[in-house]
Amino acid sequence: MPARVPLSGYRPISQLRVPAHHVERARLPVVDAHVHLGRWLSEDGDWAVKDVPALLDTMDALNVRSMVNLDGRWGGELAANLERYDAAHPGRFATFCHVDWSRAAEPRFGERLAAQLRASVAEGAAGLKVWKDVGLRVRDARGVLIMLDDVRLAPLWATAGELGIPIALHTADPVAFFQPVDERNERLEQLLAHPDWVFSGPEFPPFERLMEAMEAMIAEHPATTVIGVHAGCWPENLAWVGRMLGAYPNFHIDIAARLAELGRAPRAARELITRHPGRVLFGTDEIPPDPQVYRIHFRFMETADEAFAHSLEDPPLMGRWTISGLDLPDEVLSRVYAGNARALVPRLA
Repeated sequence: MPARVPLSGYRPISQLRVPAHHVERARLPVVDAHVHLGRWLSEDGDWAVKDVPALLDTMDALNVRSMVNLDGRWGGELAANLERYDAAHPGRFATFCHVDWSRAAEPRFGERLAAQLRASVAEGAAGLKVWKDVGLRVRDARGVLIMLDDVRLAPLWATAGELGIPIALHTADPVAFFQPVDERNERLEQLLAHPDWVFSGPEFPPFERLMEAMEAMIAEHPATTVIGVHAGCWPENLAWVGRMLGAYPNFHIDIAARLAELGRAPRAARELITRHPGRVLFGTDEIPPDPQVYRIHFRFMETADEAFAHSLEDPPLMGRWTISGLDLPDEVLSRVYAGNARALVPRLA
């Protein structure tokens, strides 16, 4: 009799036999343009990386020359990150700040946030991180959701352009997070594990509205460099990402935490990157950095391997499928791995 196995316990072993390469170290120098090293997202309130010298040893072993730390926040927290990483290890780290979105309930909040950004850059911040709470949770004094294209935010975006710093912009999340959590949702297991990531309720705007707001903001501020993190925030629709890269010279993307989507459409992903080699940045979104995760990324970027795991998790919460590698040529790989990040964050050059 066939075994009756619940789906949650299903762990099939693939019988496919294909070439496999284990990439222990990146073939070319790497800048990870999207990592979290601070205290903002840690569960215990301590530093995500407890031992910085050990991290540097790991980086050297992997050929990761430098990292962009997106956890700077502002004020004393920014100063602590800058001291711990940027000042202590010049050229190895560049910390981005945030602005205090709780001030969105104050009058003329756009000007206030712009002034805060100016002060943070003067203290040493190398860029601005804008998280998905803008558009999903941040509200003005009347309780109205604030979108990226809100004209009251124009001073903030213009100031980033004036200061010559990039904005690492995360708006929205995977499209499935905005859909009903049912048997047809491709991220069902992930959403059951993280119910706070569900944005399908009436209190949230549709996914498409968030992307419209991002495009309007980018179009309105051509002098401001925007990095659409997580493969432009819409890796399920690389045609849209490609259109954005073609239409807006100030728009860039990183690949952080989106190997699952990019790797299941490897021909489209490779075509996108080779068509825009100067606009794509390498990133992992690791908290804290894990050597094994880097090796999956290197295999994805450097080899033509097929049908391999995109995650160390079993089952992989970001999708029960495998990915295939991009086999990028060195002239493209060198720009994506490091050159593009160094151009946008000169501190790392």
